[in-house]
Amino acid sequence: MFSSALKSISSTNITANYSFSSTQTSSAGPWKIYDCKKKSTGKPYSVFVFDKRALDSHGNTLGRSSAPAFKRATEEVVERLKKEASSLARLRHPSVLELVEPVEETRGGGLQFVTEAVTASLASLLQDKDDQERSGGVGGRSSRYVTEDSDGVRRRRELEIDELEIQKGLLQISKALEFLHENAGLVHGNLTPDAILINAKSDWKISGLAFCGPSEGSSKATSFQPINLSEILDLDPRLPKFVQLNIDYTSPDFVLDNNFTSFADMFSLGLLAVALYNSPHKSPLEAHGSLSSYKRLFSSSSTTPSVSNGYLSSRPLPKELSTHVLPRLITRRPAQRLTAKEFQESEFFNNVLVSTIRFLDAFPAKTPNEKAQFMRGLVKVLPSFPKSVMEKKLMPALLEEMKDKDLIALILKNVFTIVDLLPAARRVFAELVRPSLKATFAPPPKKDQLPERDPAKDAGLMVVLEHMSTICSNCNGKEFTDDILPVVYAAIEAPTPAVVDAALKGLPSILPVLDFSTIKNELFPVIAAVFSKTSSLAIKVRGCQAFVVLCGGTNDGQDDGLDAFGAAKKKPSSSSSMLDKYTMQEKIIPLIKVIKTKEPAVMMAAQGVLRVVGEAADADFVAIDILPILWHMSLGPLLNLKQFQSFMDLIKKLSRRVEDEQSKKLQELSGTNGSTAAPNDDFLGFGGVSGTTFDQSNGGAEDDFESLVKGKATRSSTSDAFPSWDEAPAAATVSSPGTTSQFVHQLVNGSDNFKPVVFLDSLYARLLIRQPHVATLELRFWWNEFIHVKHVAWWAKAELVAAVIFIFLATTASQQADRIFRVIRL
Repeated sequence: MFSSALKSISSTNITANYSFSSTQTSSAGPWKIYDCKKKSTGKPYSVFVFDKRALDSHGNTLGRSSAPAFKRATEEVVERLKKEASSLARLRHPSVLELVEPVEETRGGGLQFVTEAVTASLASLLQDKDDQERSGGVGGRSSRYVTEDSDGVRRRRELEIDELEIQKGLLQISKALEFLHENAGLVHGNLTPDAILINAKSDWKISGLAFCGPSEGSSKATSFQPINLSEILDLDPRLPKFVQLNIDYTSPDFVLDNNFTSFADMFSLGLLAVALYNSPHKSPLEAHGSLSSYKRLFSSSSTTPSVSNGYLSSRPLPKELSTHVLPRLITRRPAQRLTAKEFQESEFFNNVLVSTIRFLDAFPAKTPNEKAQFMRGLVKVLPSFPKSVMEKKLMPALLEEMKDKDLIALILKNVFTIVDLLPAARRVFAELVRPSLKATFAPPPKKDQLPERDPAKDAGLMVVLEHMSTICSNCNGKEFTDDILPVVYAAIEAPTPAVVDAALKGLPSILPVLDFSTIKNELFPVIAAVFSKTSSLAIKVRGCQAFVVLCGGTNDGQDDGLDAFGAAKKKPSSSSSMLDKYTMQEKIIPLIKVIKTKEPAVMMAAQGVLRVVGEAADADFVAIDILPILWHMSLGPLLNLKQFQSFMDLIKKLSRRVEDEQSKKLQELSGTNGSTAAPNDDFLGFGGVSGTTFDQSNGGAEDDFESLVKGKATRSSTSDAFPSWDEAPAAATVSSPGTTSQFVHQLVNGSDNFKPVVFLDSLYARLLIRQPHVATLELRFWWNEFIHVKHVAWWAKAELVAAVIFIFLATTASQQADRIFRVIRL
């Protein structure tokens, strides 16, 4: 269809600068309408195309003798259609279709021009509604026409023409007529559904000005030529009906009185109003293109639309329309008809929804106080509006007013309310709301310019942050990263603490939309920078809560940092929405460690971070880095008893974890070495030194003594009885402090077989798993044994001192003792 309609189009300004859709969007009389986009900007428009072959095919049935006359008739039609398009350029009004590119002739004699984007003509919309009703309601038959979204996705045109849509449309058409009648001094002359176009914002606009001309008796200067009624009423059967006057919507002023005045348009407006409610949607006058039939209709009261016969509508009409409006529109006497302005003030439009739309149309002329009051009240009536009106009329109008900074916050409250109410919220948000948010709150940064504090803009940004969950539910990851994340960054870095607080508070909604790389490399550094620089205690608290969320925890019940223990909790999180262990340990903990304030709110919030990180970090990191911070914070002078106890509970919990993991590790090491100590083994029972008489147990010494005094043979070799120092004893024996004096002599004598490092490592390992009070007694023995022995090696005394310190510290934190013991040894 597209190729046949545009086949004759040669290279023109329009075809060179616009790309056309391959599918027809709608039709309006002789014009086929297609979506198009300007190649340089990508902005959507509509192109109207007239193919002259539609006239030629209609005249093929005529004889040769009629060919010249038909040719002249077709030339008149083409000239009339040129006038229709060129008239749009001379008539500029919000309710008149906006012309973008003037009419051009094509190679085959056809015409084309470009206008603002339209979705349908009223005629095609009513035809689709009739098709649906004949097919069993809304679910029976889909629209014949499709529209193309901004992202190139094609979908069938939505068909909605409810009570409010009719009221709004008739109000807009009456404004266009008021402009034509009172400002331009013109008469439309052919007001039909084909002459009304509906644009992307659901506004009704007048077109079809082929029969437009100056009103009789008008004194206004105009470039329009007067209309010869006898010519336009001379309906030519050789031509299609859609290029001639549609007498079904024509006033009797034209046909019966031969008067061309503005009152005729008001009669046609009344017939159009009836057609909108009628089923099928057609005029109550059906003359079938015959003037004689038209005259017969007005010769009888039963065939003339009136109050008595319900204006020949198959469906009931609204009471306000049938009682107060139509009697003063569809009346034989022109002087009794309403003017376009009077029609707008009728009872038919006296309801809050229509009044809201009228106020919004006149919004630029309102005072700042009236604008603010309107925005505050609009949110209450939004649920009463049809979805199509909210999407196509209200949403675009509200976003256009975002240029007024003082109204941004109030406007956005209504915008997000509409988004929540729309079934196609995701598409509307992507096409309208998201670009507007980016342009308003995250414009391209200017060089060497710091962010300025703007209270009105900050108030709007607060509304955006409060509705972050709505935003995230209507964005995918790439859309959010490209358009919304810059807004979040601007909020986090804002000079207003309340904005920063709101941005950090919305973090739980943001993280699921982002990938791990963006969270770690882009979002976290911004939050960390603000946390380290801020002097606001409230931002410190909120920053700690943000760290908890980044680490996969929650802040349920912890709003001010003063809640009870357990507010910050760990929850199952996907790896894509939480930081890795390295970042927690090496980036977050240093930020917590340098907190200087002792305020309880900050301390408790920091405890929440340490809790979550402590569950994910390595055990040795917990012992060496996290526990000291907790001990330091727990002694804060401003904490109350409950808060101190919460710190102690966390310290004990993490200490138990360290103890359990370290014990398990040592047990695994013991199992690997193949030796297991019995519960009653003396942890200092190392055995003797190879090659000496000290490498004997107590029982063995008693046997040797008895053999000696009785004269029995002794063991042939002491080396067999005493294993080397590096060897583990074959059977563990129980030793007492008295039997360990042999080591003193080995230390003093400096035995070559004695290895100090092995000895100390074994001593250290046994002390670590021994109960502190037992280890203390054994160390006391060692101290008494050889600390006062002359000529004892200096390192032996140092090791014993270190061991004493180790046992002392082991009663509080074994990992700290481990660290200090090793440092002292070095």
